[in-house]
Amino acid sequence: MANFSCSVDDLTLLLGSSTANNATVNFLCGRLDSISTQFKTTGYAVDNTYLLFSAYLVFAMQLGFAMLCAGSVRAKNTMNIMLTNVLDAAAGGLSYYLFGFAFAFGEPSNGFIGRHFFGLKNYPSSTGDYSFFLYQWAFAIAAAGITSGSIAERTQFTAYLIYSTFLTGFVYPVTSHWFWSTSGWASAFKSKDRLFGSGAIDFAGSGVVHMVGGIAGLWGALIEGPRIGRFDHQGRSVALRGHSSSLVVLGTFLLWFGWYGFNPGSFLVILKTYSGTEPFYGQWSGVGRTAVTTTLAGSTAALTTLFGKRLISGHWNVLDVCNGLLGGFAAITSGCSVVEPWAAIICGFGAAWVLIGCNVLAAKLKFDDPLEATQLHGGCGAWGLLFTGLFAKGRYVDEVYSGSKLPHGLFMGGGGRLLAAQIIQILAIIGWVSVTMGPLFYILHKLKLLRISRDDELEGMDLTRHGGFAYAYQDEGGDHTVYNRSVSPLNKKITGSVELSSQPNPPIV
Repeated sequence: MANFSCSVDDLTLLLGSSTANNATVNFLCGRLDSISTQFKTTGYAVDNTYLLFSAYLVFAMQLGFAMLCAGSVRAKNTMNIMLTNVLDAAAGGLSYYLFGFAFAFGEPSNGFIGRHFFGLKNYPSSTGDYSFFLYQWAFAIAAAGITSGSIAERTQFTAYLIYSTFLTGFVYPVTSHWFWSTSGWASAFKSKDRLFGSGAIDFAGSGVVHMVGGIAGLWGALIEGPRIGRFDHQGRSVALRGHSSSLVVLGTFLLWFGWYGFNPGSFLVILKTYSGTEPFYGQWSGVGRTAVTTTLAGSTAALTTLFGKRLISGHWNVLDVCNGLLGGFAAITSGCSVVEPWAAIICGFGAAWVLIGCNVLAAKLKFDDPLEATQLHGGCGAWGLLFTGLFAKGRYVDEVYSGSKLPHGLFMGGGGRLLAAQIIQILAIIGWVSVTMGPLFYILHKLKLLRISRDDELEGMDLTRHGGFAYAYQDEGGDHTVYNRSVSPLNKKITGSVELSSQPNPPIV
C-alpha cells in the first residue's frame, strides 16, 4: 500500500527553514498524513469486507450440509437430521463465542491452547476484528456438521447437543490453535522455531476441519454400531439408501459454492502485494489461483469416481459422483494456495481412489456411516495433507507464509521436512480427537444417552422423537392418508396398511 507520510525535516530541506516555509511544511505534512490514514482505513475496510463475504459463503455451506444429509437418510429421519444441522450452528455459535475462539486464537498464548478473548473480551485487537471471529466460527460448525452425518439415523438428540458443544468449544479450537495461530507448536504461521523449519501447511483445513470432523464421526459410529438392517446375518452389506437424490445434488452444489469462501477466503486479506513481483501480481492472484486449484481437484475427483465406480458396480451413480467431488475438495483444502493447477488434478485423482478404497474397507469391517463422512473427510483429508507435503511449490509457500526459502514439497525439490511435518499433523489430529471424542461417546453410550431404542429406529425418529414427519400430504377432502410400511431386517418382507387420519402424515419410507 502507498505510504504518503512525511517528515518535517525532509520537507524543510526542500523548502528552506523560514517561518513561512515552516508553516507550509506543517500544512503539507498534515495533508499527506491524512491521505495516508485514509488509504490505511480503506485497506482495512476492503480486507474485512472480503473476509465477511467469505464467512457468509462458508456459513452457506451449512445449508449444503443440511440438504446433503437430508437426502442421504431415509425419509423417516429427515426432520431429525435437519434439526441437528440447525443446532450445530446455534449451539456452536454460543460455545465458540464463550470458549472456542479464545482457545484457538487467544494471543498471547502457549503452543497448546489460547488464553485470551473469552466471550470476545478485549476484542477487536491488533490481531483481528469481528469478521475474523465470524469466519472462524463458520469453520468450527462445519467440523461439527461432518460428525453429525457419520452417526445419523440412530443417535439421540441429547447426544448431538453434548458432542456438538464439546467439539466446537474445545476439541476443534485446540486443533486450530496448533496449526493456525501464530503461537501453535506446529503452525506454519510462526515467525520462528517452526516444526522441521516449515511447520505443517494446512491452509484451509484438510486436517483441522475435515480430519477432526471425520475422526470424531469414526468414534461415534464405531461405538454406536451399524444401523439395524445395514448388514445381514452373513455379514453382507445391505444398502440403506437415502430418500432423495435431488436433495443430495442440491446440497453438493451449495457446498461447492461455499467452498470458494472456505479455500480462497482463508487468505483473510486480499489487498496485499508481494515484494519483488509485478504490480499486477499480489494476494489477489493467490486468491484466484486457489479458486482454480479447488475447482480442478473437485472436478477431477468427480470424474474419476464416476468411471471408477462404473467399473466396480456397473452403474453411473450420481450419489457416488457427489461424494467424489466433495472428497476432492476436502483433499485440496490443505494445499490449495501453494500448489500449481496441474498438481490439483493429481490431488483430485488420488482423493477419488482414497474414497473408493476407504468405502471398500468400511464395508469389510462392517462400519456404517450413512454419509461416508469418515471416509470422505477423514480419509481424503489425510491424503490432502500428504499431497501438500509432496507438491507444495517453494515460491507460493514463501508468498503465503511470509518466509524466505522455506521447506516445500518433496517432489518440487524442497526435501522431506515439510512432508514430515504433515505426517506429524495427521498423527497429532488422530491422537487428539481420539482421546477426547472417543471417551465422550463411550460415556454417552454407557449412560444410555447415545443410541435410540430399536423400536424408535425402526419407526423413524421423526415420528417418535420429533412429533411428525418432514413431508406432509393432504387430499382435497381434508382427509389425510397414512401409509405405514415396515421392513423386517430378518427377511426383508414388506408389509403395508392404509388408514385414514386427521393428522397430516406422509409415507414412512
